[in-house]
Parts: sequence; C-alpha cells; structure tokens
Amino acid sequence: MRIEHLRERLRALGARPGHEQSVLRHWACALPQQRRSAREDVLPLALREALPALEAELQGLAQLRSEHPAEDGSARLLVALADGQTVESVLLPRDGLCVSTQVGCAVGCVFCMTGQSGLLRQLGSAEIVAQVALARGLGNHSGRAVKKVVFMGMGEPAHNLDNVLEAIDLLGTAGGVGHKNLVFSTVGDERVFERLQNLGEGAVKPALALSLHTTKRELRAQLLPRAPRIDPEELVAYGERYARATGYPVQYQWTLIDGVNDGDDEIDGIVRLLAGRYAVMNLIPYNTVDGLAFQRPAWERAVAMAGALHRRGVLTKLRRSAGQDVEGGCGQLRARAGGETRRIEIRPALGATLHSLSDRDLAIAE
Repeated sequence: MRIEHLRERLRALGARPGHEQSVLRHWACALPQQRRSAREDVLPLALREALPALEAELQGLAQLRSEHPAEDGSARLLVALADGQTVESVLLPRDGLCVSTQVGCAVGCVFCMTGQSGLLRQLGSAEIVAQVALARGLGNHSGRAVKKVVFMGMGEPAHNLDNVLEAIDLLGTAGGVGHKNLVFSTVGDERVFERLQNLGEGAVKPALALSLHTTKRELRAQLLPRAPRIDPEELVAYGERYARATGYPVQYQWTLIDGVNDGDDEIDGIVRLLAGRYAVMNLIPYNTVDGLAFQRPAWERAVAMAGALHRRGVLTKLRRSAGQDVEGGCGQLRARAGGETRRIEIRPALGATLHSLSDRDLAIAE
C-alpha cells in the first residue's frame, strides 16, 4: 500500500485536508483513531464509520513477530508484513529506529546477509511508515519514543525511491520527526542525488548517510558487485553538494574489518577525501555475521585510527556496535527465523565491510 492510495481512500470517504492529516498523524504516531481532542474537527460520518476497519488494516501492515532486546538498550524486531513476508527493524538507544525499505536487496553485497537472498519485493510507503507506528506502539507500553528514523535496514533505499521519499514526507510532517532526524542511507546512486537535490521548496529534505567503507575503487566494486560504479571521490563530491545545500553534514559510514580497511593507507585515503568537507566519519567496528569469515579489529586499533583521523582534520566518531548479543548484522534475524542461514565463503583477498543495519543505525542515532 502507498500513502497516496490511502489519501485517496480518505478523500473518497469525505475527508478534507485537515481530516486527512489527522487520520495519518494518529496512525504514524500510534494514537488510537477513536480518541481525538475536542479541538480537532469532527470527522465526516462515512469516515468515522470506516475508521475501525481502516485502523485494523493499517495495524496489519506491520506486526511484531518477535523482539530481541540487547544489553546496550537496542532491540531487534522481526516484523511480519500482511503477505507473510518479514523484514527487520531496530529500536536504538536515544529514541532512534532503523526501518527496512525492501524485502531482500538487489545490490548483492558480498558481506551482507540480506544481499544473499536477492530482492524479493519492494515495500510500499505505508509499509515503511507502519514500522514506525509499530515501534511507537511498543513505546507506548515501554516508555520509548521514536524521534529519529534511519532508512538503513534491509534493502537499498535508492532502489525504492518513490516509496521511501513518500514515507519520509509523511514522517516529516504528520509523523512529527525532525527533518534532519530522517536519515536516507545509500551505497550511492546518481538518481538519489538528483532527486534529493531537486526536492521542491517546503519539501521534507532528509539527512544523508553514504556507505563508503573503503577509498579504493577496485575493492568497492568487488564488495558491492551490483551497485552503481561511482568512484569514492565522485561519491564524496555528490555528498558535499547536498550537505552544503541542506546544512546537514553527510554521515560517512565505515565498518572496520580487521586487516581489510583499517590500515594506514585507508587513513591517508580518508584524509584525502574528507579533510575540509562538511562531513562526519563514523568508524564502526564490524558486527559479527554468522557464516562470514571476517573479524573485528582490536579496540585499540580502532581508537588509534579515529585519533589519527582527528589529528589530520577529519571529524571522526568511533561507535560501539549495537546489538552484538542479538546478532545485529543485517538480515541475520530474518534468515534465522526462516531457516535461510548458510555458510558463505568469501575469498579473503576481497576483504569485506559489513552493511550492518544495527551498526550503521547506531552511528546515526547517537
């Protein structure tokens, strides 16, 4: 279901713009549709009569299959969609939430569990917002809010652009999330930069996170075999233009893998690309994925790398990976629940980074 189709249904039931926004706000904020303040306009009779069935339908878009709390305060959610497919969301410390945008992913990253199954289908914009409504509904019982939404879960948002931007627009208006707290994450796609750059006046413009992970063109092409072939230099140039236009620094994501992308040569490359840019480098130690033969670097090495970048003019944040004790890598929970986990052999010469949703989310949410 798309949000625009939902709007059309509301209008057919007699909803005026204010009524429409009221219904959408109650849904996105996990507020009961029947409980409206006295100051809100009385809804048209046809709409009032249709609300119970509509509310049940919207709740059915995303239902909690299982919840897996972690010691760090995060929680991985396995979410069932109306057609029986499942995706993952992650509740993060400091009122953040990561949402999925696709069932599976077509990029085929060699280091990502989600990418092993390929793309199964797109999520509609209403299914994306429904993950936020679900998490907020859980928060009504636990006291947790959702004030930041990062589009970093299963799937590549650039490959579902219309639905993702429609969800962002609703969350940034009726959904009550600050625009800079809506974070669009991508491996890089020229269509994304063009679309975001050309959003009209008054449109909800999200912050941007770019998965960099290496400054080496050849290695990046091996790790992201079906991603657009954009040189790291060009990717950073696109990001810089958007950052200057919006006033939001770009978050560059770099998952640290022992012996792969934690060397002095990569430090030199990062400085060359990001020194003086309106950017934040998030260094995130690898979040272990069962079946992938990669290792986290020693914490001391991660600290040394962050310090070296700071001293050389790159604003750097060293993050602690979220959800280590609940298998926080992207797609692991869904694969385990569906019996899809299998051993994946990757040639060590390729190296790897982890397109890990809990790691990348934490980098933005903190």
